[in-house]
Amino acid sequence: MSHELRTPLNAILGMSEVLQEGIYGPLNVQQVKSVHTIEESGRHLLELINDILELAKIEAGKIKLDLIPVSANWVGESCLRLVKDLAQKKQIKLQAAFDSNTLTVQADERYLKQILLNLLGNAIKFTPNGGTVQLEIKGDTQQQVVNLSVSDTGIGISSENMHYLFKPFVQLDGGLSRQHEGTGLGLALVYRLVVMHGGHISVTSHSGQGSCFTVALPWQSATDSSADFSIDELVTPLPTQTNTTTSEFVILLVDDNQIITETIADYLRAKGYQVILAHNGVQAVKKAKESHPNLILMDVQMPEMDGLEATRQIRADTEMAEIPIIALTALARPHDKERCLEAGANDYLSKPISFKGLAATIKAWLS
Repeated sequence: MSHELRTPLNAILGMSEVLQEGIYGPLNVQQVKSVHTIEESGRHLLELINDILELAKIEAGKIKLDLIPVSANWVGESCLRLVKDLAQKKQIKLQAAFDSNTLTVQADERYLKQILLNLLGNAIKFTPNGGTVQLEIKGDTQQQVVNLSVSDTGIGISSENMHYLFKPFVQLDGGLSRQHEGTGLGLALVYRLVVMHGGHISVTSHSGQGSCFTVALPWQSATDSSADFSIDELVTPLPTQTNTTTSEFVILLVDDNQIITETIADYLRAKGYQVILAHNGVQAVKKAKESHPNLILMDVQMPEMDGLEATRQIRADTEMAEIPIIALTALARPHDKERCLEAGANDYLSKPISFKGLAATIKAWLS
């Protein structure tokens, strides 16, 4: 389902980016506005699909947490940066109150961010213009937990609605005249992810006076830490970029979806690259041997031979072993990146891909 839902979205969002950049020619003001609306709606649909698939995976027991020592303050700062623009659109004041001590929790960094982003996004959504949203991170030495609290001056929650709060597909503002869109999955996901981390979540709220959601996670003291780590170690840097002429480079684009290949190929040619197309793994290996491209964009799920096997065969050929390969996949499961890298890919991008992000990644690897 992940692949089937993401693949058409990749075409919608990709074509939107191509049109907005004027690859097929300039657009008038109304056309630009319309294409921007298509992109915004597509990205909103992607968020909903991600939530539904995430909940399905959790309830099927398919989520495996990658637990490492994580700085709670660092994750909090990162999440506040991500919601800054959303808050500014509503003139909402974002506040932070972080413990001065180093607070480390044993967590899956990706899912810890998802927990906080859902809580912060909800707080901003249900807070009127000009209100305040605060993220407080504080250690409780007595309970040996780190409390991450998101409070707001929003519409609040009535006592009779409290027991519906963490149920999936239930939105408290769910009548025909409701003012806030959504699937009602955000808090259901938060609750399940917190429990999977060995923590718990509590809520205090009064209708019309705002709410405070507090996530309590086990506090890993410095003596408990199995290894020292830094923020730099949690980020895999791309190669240093240098100035290059794109027309010198040949890119082999491998994907079985004709719409996607045409859209990406048009975009890359407009950026000055030479593009060769292949539609399955067998063609990919054959054309890689014939043309020796400077870089390969490899779809993973394809007929006849999938992208992982094609990558392995290319890597096994000493003449092609050093060609950078970027895996493109619509599966987007946590272990998919590891599978691609183990097969020999240098990098991994999840569909729907950002074309600007793709261009930056290609430029970095080619240089």
